[in-house]
This record gives sequence, C-alpha cells and structure tokens, in this order.
Amino acid sequence: MRDVFTVYTASQYCNVSSKTIINWIDAGHIKAYRTVGGHRRISREDLEAFMLRQGIPIPQANADEGRKKRILVVDDDPIIVESIVQALEEDAHDYEVISAADGFEAGLQVTHFKPDLLILDIMMPDIKGYEVCRRIKASPETQHVKIIVLSAYLDEEKFNRMTAEGADVCFNKPLPLPQLLEEVARQLGLDR
Repeated sequence: MRDVFTVYTASQYCNVSSKTIINWIDAGHIKAYRTVGGHRRISREDLEAFMLRQGIPIPQANADEGRKKRILVVDDDPIIVESIVQALEEDAHDYEVISAADGFEAGLQVTHFKPDLLILDIMMPDIKGYEVCRRIKASPETQHVKIIVLSAYLDEEKFNRMTAEGADVCFNKPLPLPQLLEEVARQLGLDR
C-alpha cells in the first residue's frame, strides 16, 4: 500500500491532472513536502483527508488493500444477530463482523469500524433503519457502504422508501442464510 504519493500518483488517485494537484498544493489545500531534489511528496493521510473534505471518492480497491471485508449487522433481535454473525464468521471469505443492537449504536460503529457492508433491520427501538440508511448514504465518508435491508414488515411502500434512502437491496425476513451469504458476496464483489 502506497504511503507517499508523487504529484503524478496523487493525480491518478484523485482522478485529476498533475497540474491540478500542484495548484492545490500551492494554494495550501494539500500538505506536501519537497525532496532534496525539489520534488513534491504527499502523505496518504494528508491526501485522503483533503479528498474527504472535498467529497472526492477514495478508490476502494486501494483503501481496502490488505484487510478483510468488514460487515456490521444491525438488529434489535439478539437471536437473529447471533445467527447472521455466526454464518458470516464461518463463511469462506473470512469477514470481520461486528453487531449493533440499535440505530444509535450502528451510527457509532459505522464511524469507528468503517464497514464495507451493513445488514440492517428497518424497525428498531430508537432510530429507524430508514434514518440510518439515509445518514450513511448522505455522507461522503460512508456513501460507498453497501446496505442490505432485512425486515419482517417489508411491504411495497417500505421497500420503495428504503431504496429511495439508499439501500442496495431489500429482503423479507426470514431470509435463508445461504441466500444472505450469496447476496453479501455479490454486494462486496466477491466470488461465491
């Protein structure tokens, strides 16, 4: 994983011209230093902080390099959570899995755990799944997170609302675990 970028590699990472990177550095928007030879160098941390501030998407292939795919399971039913978490942990893809019992905890976990995918119930005791979904998809830092909605109360109106709020796919509970594992892999771009 690259920790230091040249002007050229930073331009490729941001999908802009080298001249644009130089302009951003000269204007003080991106912190950079010069080598003994006078070449500009930018740390990954500084470049990605700038990209987040500006809403420039960070390429996921590079950001995820060398780490397991992370999944957050959000449901207030501990039996459902336990069965989903266990199935994911035993899956051949070797996911990193944690859970949250409500929408508030889910918000905290999204910030700290930085999941690649959320398995989300609509009806929770505090913040409803709609709001969790909307907040995740509205933030440039988390809009890339895939969201699979599972609900025992999924009618056409709720389905339409969840997809409007940014859910990638919606299913009625109970969803057979093999089908859920297949959908998780599909959403994450992994082969089953």
